[in-house]
Amino acid sequence: MREIVFLRKHSEKWKSFEEIIRNSREADPDKLAELYIDLTNDLAFAQSNFPGTKTTEYLNQLSLKVHDKLYKNKKEDSRRFITFWSKEIPELFARKQKELFISFAIFGIAFLIGYLSAHEDPDFTRLILGDAYVNMTIENIENSDPLAVYKDERAFSMFLGITMNNIMVSFNAFVLGLITAVGTAYLLMLNGIMLGSFLQFFQEYDLLTESLLVVFIHGTLEISAIILAGAAGIVLGNSFLFPGTYSRGKAFIRGAREGIKMVVGLVPIFIIAGMLESFVTRYTEMPLWLSLLIIVGSLLFILYYFIIYPNLLKLRRA
Repeated sequence: MREIVFLRKHSEKWKSFEEIIRNSREADPDKLAELYIDLTNDLAFAQSNFPGTKTTEYLNQLSLKVHDKLYKNKKEDSRRFITFWSKEIPELFARKQKELFISFAIFGIAFLIGYLSAHEDPDFTRLILGDAYVNMTIENIENSDPLAVYKDERAFSMFLGITMNNIMVSFNAFVLGLITAVGTAYLLMLNGIMLGSFLQFFQEYDLLTESLLVVFIHGTLEISAIILAGAAGIVLGNSFLFPGTYSRGKAFIRGAREGIKMVVGLVPIFIIAGMLESFVTRYTEMPLWLSLLIIVGSLLFILYYFIIYPNLLKLRRA
């Protein structure tokens, strides 16, 4: 390749790199790492084919700038922990609102399927929730304690089990994206149908309101996190199907990196949901105002942190 052709092919990309370095006070370390890899590849090609030219010198200087920026970010690891939650996660979700909406829509449709199916056919509930759970709950209802399942005396072990299970569900929702977004959609459908069947089962016994006030103390965060993890799986599944201007391999690596970051961002939510389910939900007769405070507070947090705040950041950058 002639030097002039090389310049024409890559000059716009290099200009965009300069813009990112110049205008970003705290450039995204992942993006900087991608820039550095691209630049070092271009620099290696230039050194082999155009040694001693201004093009090679320019690329060498630009690579040094990116390297310095990366090194500076490494020295600020203590701040990175704060910016990860205050900036990186919200900015990532700002770019993934479409995937989040798709995940929510799949879960919502599945919920309606589960609810309506259980309404039409009571045996459907047993098929989805299992005979053991249904029989146990009916026995609890007859004993005037329909939600006794949440009153396990081993609260701490219950917390560990629930939290690990929830984290695994979110991880599975992400990993199933490896077989395209269909795999993630299957897990979302399964969980949505289970929730719909569960609530319809309690409605049959005129306990819908009570079950909502108790279950959604932890369920608001837990269900929201599953939907958010579903969005991460859709990001992964779409990455190699719709690579855009990237090669499929590079698009897949990019999608995997973004999806993993999204799932990691949900871990604290699953921990809090596990704590609520293990230590708070057991108080099934707590005051109405306290139950609503936890539920509404949880919902407002999810809406603000994953939808409102990310979109505000997007508007500021526009």
